[in-house]
Amino acid sequence: MAQVKQVGLLAAGCQPWNKDVCAASGDRFAYCATLAIYIYQLDHRYNQFKLWGIMSEHKKTITAISWCPHNHDLFASASADNLVIIWNVAEKKVAGKLDSTKGVPAFLSWCWNAGDTIAFVSHRGPLYIWAISGPDSGVTVHKDAHSFLSDICLFRWHPKKKGKVVFGHTDGSLSIFQPGSKNQKHVLRPESLEGTDEEDPVTALEWDPLSTDYLLAANLHNGIRLVDSDSLSCITTFSFPTSAASVHCLAWVPSAPGMFITGDSQVGVLRVWNVSRTTPIDNFKLKKTGFHGLHVLSSPPKKKSFSSPSKNHHMSSTSEAVPPPSLTQNQAFSLPPGHVVCCFMDGGVGLYDMGAKKWDFLRDLGHVETIFDCKFKPDNPDLLATASFDGTIKVWDINTLTAVYTSPGNEGVIYSVSWAPGDLNCIAGATSRNGAFIWDVSRGKMITRFSEHGKNGIFCIAWSHKDSKRIATCSGDGFCIIRTIDGKVLHKYKHPAAVFGCDWSQNNKDMIATGCEDKNVRVYYLATSSDQPLKVFSGHTAKVFHVRWSPLREGILCSGSDDGTVRIWDYTQDACINVLSGHKAPVRGLLWNTEIPYLLISGSWDYTIKVWDTRDGTCLDTVYDHGADVYGLTCHPSRPFTMASCSRDSTVRLWSLTPLINPLQLNILADRSWDEIIGNTDRAIEIGAPPLLCGKVSRDIKQEVDKLSGNPRGRKLRWLSECVSPPGGSKNLWDLVAVIKGQDDSMLPQNYCKGIMHMKHLIRFRMSKAQELTIVKMSKFGGGIGAPSKEERLKEAAEIHLRLGQIQRYCELMVELGEWDKALSVAPGVSMTYWKKLMQRRADQLIQEENDDVIPYCIATGDVKKLVTFFTSRGQLQEALLVAQAACEGNMQMFQCSAPNGSAHFEGSTMEDYNEILHKVSKELAESYFQDGYAVLAACCHLAVENIELAMAYLIRGNELELAVSVGTVLGECAAQATHYALELLARKCMSITTWDLAADLLMMIPNNELQLVKLCAFYPGCTAEINDLHEKCSLPDVEECMQLAEAAQMEGNAFESIKYFLLTIEPEKALPIGIQYVKEHISSSNWTLDSVWPFLDILSYIRTEKLLLHKCSEFRNELLILCGYIGALLAIRRQYCSIVPALYEYTSQLLKRREVCVPLKIEQLSEELDAWRACTQSLSKSSDECPHTPPSELQQEVYETLLSRIKEEPLKVKIGPDYVTGSNLPSHSDVHISCLTGLRIQGPVFFLEDGKSAVSLNDALMWAKVNPFSPLGTGIRLNPF
Repeated sequence: MAQVKQVGLLAAGCQPWNKDVCAASGDRFAYCATLAIYIYQLDHRYNQFKLWGIMSEHKKTITAISWCPHNHDLFASASADNLVIIWNVAEKKVAGKLDSTKGVPAFLSWCWNAGDTIAFVSHRGPLYIWAISGPDSGVTVHKDAHSFLSDICLFRWHPKKKGKVVFGHTDGSLSIFQPGSKNQKHVLRPESLEGTDEEDPVTALEWDPLSTDYLLAANLHNGIRLVDSDSLSCITTFSFPTSAASVHCLAWVPSAPGMFITGDSQVGVLRVWNVSRTTPIDNFKLKKTGFHGLHVLSSPPKKKSFSSPSKNHHMSSTSEAVPPPSLTQNQAFSLPPGHVVCCFMDGGVGLYDMGAKKWDFLRDLGHVETIFDCKFKPDNPDLLATASFDGTIKVWDINTLTAVYTSPGNEGVIYSVSWAPGDLNCIAGATSRNGAFIWDVSRGKMITRFSEHGKNGIFCIAWSHKDSKRIATCSGDGFCIIRTIDGKVLHKYKHPAAVFGCDWSQNNKDMIATGCEDKNVRVYYLATSSDQPLKVFSGHTAKVFHVRWSPLREGILCSGSDDGTVRIWDYTQDACINVLSGHKAPVRGLLWNTEIPYLLISGSWDYTIKVWDTRDGTCLDTVYDHGADVYGLTCHPSRPFTMASCSRDSTVRLWSLTPLINPLQLNILADRSWDEIIGNTDRAIEIGAPPLLCGKVSRDIKQEVDKLSGNPRGRKLRWLSECVSPPGGSKNLWDLVAVIKGQDDSMLPQNYCKGIMHMKHLIRFRMSKAQELTIVKMSKFGGGIGAPSKEERLKEAAEIHLRLGQIQRYCELMVELGEWDKALSVAPGVSMTYWKKLMQRRADQLIQEENDDVIPYCIATGDVKKLVTFFTSRGQLQEALLVAQAACEGNMQMFQCSAPNGSAHFEGSTMEDYNEILHKVSKELAESYFQDGYAVLAACCHLAVENIELAMAYLIRGNELELAVSVGTVLGECAAQATHYALELLARKCMSITTWDLAADLLMMIPNNELQLVKLCAFYPGCTAEINDLHEKCSLPDVEECMQLAEAAQMEGNAFESIKYFLLTIEPEKALPIGIQYVKEHISSSNWTLDSVWPFLDILSYIRTEKLLLHKCSEFRNELLILCGYIGALLAIRRQYCSIVPALYEYTSQLLKRREVCVPLKIEQLSEELDAWRACTQSLSKSSDECPHTPPSELQQEVYETLLSRIKEEPLKVKIGPDYVTGSNLPSHSDVHISCLTGLRIQGPVFFLEDGKSAVSLNDALMWAKVNPFSPLGTGIRLNPF
């Protein structure tokens, strides 16, 4: 089960070379990198777009995508290898394929006029039409659209008029075809071009959605025109504020007739227009770089709505006025509400909300092409540099997965990067044609260039980490050159052919190895003046690419080759000591682990990453998640089990290698001696030796721990846990644990304030940040234009009322005029209560409009609840949390209104209410992290408000068991229950990796552990002597004594004791009839409960597998499986494991149907219970605005209530709620597995059952194993996914 886990994904950016590379439909949008299409989908619960899938079937550049207009689950894509593919987004699979199209399909679009047809065209035509299904399926040629005189830039079908289509050409002309009228080729060129042969390509074309003939056309230099395709005349020419502006893309806004938007090509300015005006209504500068594509979402994402009481419309001097909707500056044209997918020339992609003028989502930067190399910064494990075919180096923060620096660009192709040693903060890069360079990251400048290789490609650059003045490069010209950083050449080593890889020895600063096209590996020694290699290793049968010295074993190096193998060489023995074969294509990435001396990882053009045990050459795991060639692999010594990889699929992925080093982590938890955790290299490389940490980082931790006085266990757990855990919150979690344990705040790290802070710090930190901002912002206040008055009459009336002292009437009239400010400023003259009511009405109205101006109104009236709801509904959970915490600290005003009898009373809320709101919001925030696959950050949210029980629950539900035990042990008593549960699950994990004494050690950390130890010993499959040894370790009687105790208990009629002891004997099958009989009798009575039956089945399930599978036990086995299945379903209901309840019922019914058994369960009863559960839980979970459903019948309610009375509440909160492991939401590119429980495609980690074929999602496997220990295949084998 050793599995490399995917824990992070850096998506690619949007490619800037083809036109139609972003598309949207309903609540999804998609964009293309060069080789993959990224699809985002709106998560309605949190109002956020989340990455839903990555499609990567195309092997060459994708040229266009188009969403199906009448089925929003389908879209089509075309690529430069003459391929058109139809995708089913919902099922994430190919629905149709057309290869070997004639000519490259440079543009493609679904035909609006016919059901399932797609049209595509190359640069000169003709237009091909592919009918996917139906009687006429196949490809036909459009009878008129061919033999153009100028290249096509793009084409658009008319959405309403059947068969009408327009083409835009590079000479600036349009061609229009429609059935039944004359074809118009190359018409409507901009006037200034008439009679010249200048080019002015058409950059954008869109049909007016409200007309059959009008069309917006944009040319690169001549701007935008509205033209009539029927009379071939230009209706309007739009003018830009500056002559420099040129349009790259445009789109109509469907929600606002006559409105359209454009994106500039030089700078990221979004302009809003109306056809009735020739100048833009509004301009927003969204980004420094120009636009590449724009797409308006046809139906903007639905927000949760607020209900408001209906207003009455008759007037009296005190009745409420109905205000007009508030208008913004551009009165005649208020900004259309709408969401725009924006793609930029630098690969940035975002979703902009025009109404609220803010980004809903923005990926600021991203590589748009193959990423050839990635490296962690030597002094900072959170920063990762990547080098790409797109000519840039980007530096990423791997905790937030965002780009923090990018190099200036235009370097051609960058093949390799190398950080300067230590904290120099420079990166050396190697390019395909422009030599090598050094880039100063913080200054953003190129500071040195090296051109000794001329125009030849440099494939590898390596900055020496033992001598920071030396940099090596190797090139296609056959030289490996060593120079000083100021450019002085020290050595030029000539090879007989191109050199692809070089690596400095980790132990000897004067030794370097190279990989060459002549199939050989060479080692050079710099301390001599000779330019001949010290050693030449031959053995590979094709070119050698990268070479890597082992960081832990002196004189050992590996090389990867185009022959598909990795060879391990021993420099001291002059020999190849191992050949690792398994890759089916050339090997590129190579990485030695910095702690486990025998672990080596390789990446290949066969799209896989393989993990090797170099002692005997076995492959420990193969990772299939990349969608193309894997080029770079890297890890940071201080996080030795977190690896980054980069690929031609233009993503960077993060992996956790921790599962490969079991049982090392468990030895740490069980507080075993240092000898079983840290070792020396010689001990660790013996074949069959358990993994031991041998690197510098673990030795440093040991030294630090040994220095501590008192009980250093907490520190030891924390430091080792941080070393072993992947990024994504574990450091944050430990900081919060330290705060809760009362550590001094001055000890907190600098970046603590960037993560999830403890509540006591949140307000303080934000206050100091606000003060910094205030100083900067003082000068930026601009005057807004007040809303124009409606009727002078009302104004006059209001003035009179005011002079008569009728303040309330004046206020209501002002509200009617939309002059809220005047009304509110005099309202206190009526009474504070009236002022407060008026404030609340204004707030309600602003909430309806989703206007951020609501915030001050809510805060002034102390209406925390309303504000928190407002933020939560918009998915702004961080903001909600801040407000709730401020209320808890008493920063919110509470209103004192004097009652008529002179005593004061408080309106509004008390501290308890605020505290409740705070916990509610942090719970919501935690849940959103959890659903995103960040269980550790979810736990941080609960620790921040000191809700330790829930924090532990999230760690256990995310299957972060080792972390849960480490943190729980340090937190002590308040987390004890949860820690014990996690220890129990870990002991089950040990049973699958057969480390029985370790399982016993873990269970011994639990008080009252006799029953757990009995289960462990019962399941242990050794010979009698070994069993007795384990019994002794667990302080249990030996096998023979157990037999006597069992028989005695049986005589006394004590069923549970007799089962317990029989299971510990050499004839455990004797326990089966006793237990099964007891359970059957019990559930035949009417008032049995889950808790009275489950302990019996739970202990019985630990019978040794080989005994349970005996032929003579088959009847008992079938009955045990059926009872465990049924009781498991009830437990799943109790623990809210909704996704597996139907599967457990179905499994039990199937077993009942197929096997000869006599149990008091009927298939009809099972389906009745399942229906009742479905009907009754559905009516609770569905919110009112979703699809209507039938309420449960009376009978169903009765059945469900009976069920609940049996099930009762779960006493341990930690066990409630579905499991969701880290990485569950990360789309992989790899094989699609269908779950044998649900029949649906599995997203995230997959767990294979004992037949090696049937798959379930790891989440479902974990929940299943917690409620029913036996495999879903009904074999009687225990399931162990932990």
